[in-house]
Amino acid sequence: MASNSVNNVIFKLPPLVEPGPPLSPEDCERYSRHALIPQIGLEGQRRLRNAKVLVIGAGGLGSPALLYLAAAGVGTLGIVDDDQVELSNLQRQVIHGVGDIGRSKLESARDSIAGLNPGVEVRLHQVRLDSTNVLEVFEGYDVILDGTDNFATRYLVNDAAALLGKPCVWGSILRFDGQVSVFWDKFGPNLRDLYPDPPAPGSVPSCAEGGVFGMLCASIGAMMVTEAVKLITGVGETLLGRLLVFDALSSRWRELRISKDTEADPITGLVDYETFCGLPEPAGEAVASGTVISVEELATRLAKRESGEDDFVLVDVREPVEFEIARIPGSVLVPAGGIKDGTSLGRIPRDVPLILHCKAGVRSGQALEALAAAGYGGVLHLEGGIDAWKLGFPGADR
Repeated sequence: MASNSVNNVIFKLPPLVEPGPPLSPEDCERYSRHALIPQIGLEGQRRLRNAKVLVIGAGGLGSPALLYLAAAGVGTLGIVDDDQVELSNLQRQVIHGVGDIGRSKLESARDSIAGLNPGVEVRLHQVRLDSTNVLEVFEGYDVILDGTDNFATRYLVNDAAALLGKPCVWGSILRFDGQVSVFWDKFGPNLRDLYPDPPAPGSVPSCAEGGVFGMLCASIGAMMVTEAVKLITGVGETLLGRLLVFDALSSRWRELRISKDTEADPITGLVDYETFCGLPEPAGEAVASGTVISVEELATRLAKRESGEDDFVLVDVREPVEFEIARIPGSVLVPAGGIKDGTSLGRIPRDVPLILHCKAGVRSGQALEALAAAGYGGVLHLEGGIDAWKLGFPGADR
């Protein structure tokens, strides 16, 4: 059985899954390279065949994870996603192809899995996980793989897995850096022992904002599958109580110990995770406070500005490369970093109304607060950012 050391205590982790029925001759041939490994053998392969694994997200980490889980012979794969395939996904989300652009990621992933291993049952969950549905979705699975890219969902997944007594294999990527670990509150640390408090909103960019080295997804995704297979079969030493950190630029792995905080409050229920992570207030409240402008209102004001009936400056607070990829016509670029530290305030007029925008509304909200603190009045920012603009006016972002 798998062994692990947490807080210098060595204990055995039992296999997660009992062996299923004997394999067919075709399956014996398909999985023969696993069967030849003494630690796995036919019994371990039968455990994999009997396992039910849920993957959160069919994106950068979910893509390689789903393919390798299917290739390994995991009998049932659940996928949670509510997004569609976009061209920018194909740089790293290898489960999708050009022909899938515009399709549901769930359907695209299901078809790729069927082409690789038709013996795998695929369950699709086209939902955005929240406190009202997460326990029901998780209930039928043995292990959860979390490849999400925002802290609110990560804490939600962690807490739900802890409440249900299930292990969670966690991965994270940004630019050239990746992390992977196993959280299992029943036996050792969970995500809250690694990150007791979420980072300040906007302090950690998402992959869409900060970029990601495409090949890093394969490195971390494959490690996540490695951990899931070890948990299912009970072989080897898992990453419970350890965090692996990978620097793709130097091709070096580091290992950090994670200790369970015995004085921390136990996880006894689910909370409002957006509030916990300090995310921006709901759009309705923000609009009522007079700081947010909708896509439709901005379009109207841009048209009036064009005819000379309105006057304002539309400030894009994203980074230069984002501005080159897509922009709202008539905007000027002043990245949020220079607004927040004051170095770019000389580029922003005080005698003209300002409307700010970023990708989704987080950075523009922070820039608005910085401008208000610097004495600027009547500043607005775009609800939903350029993402909302592109949905409202497809093709009009240049």
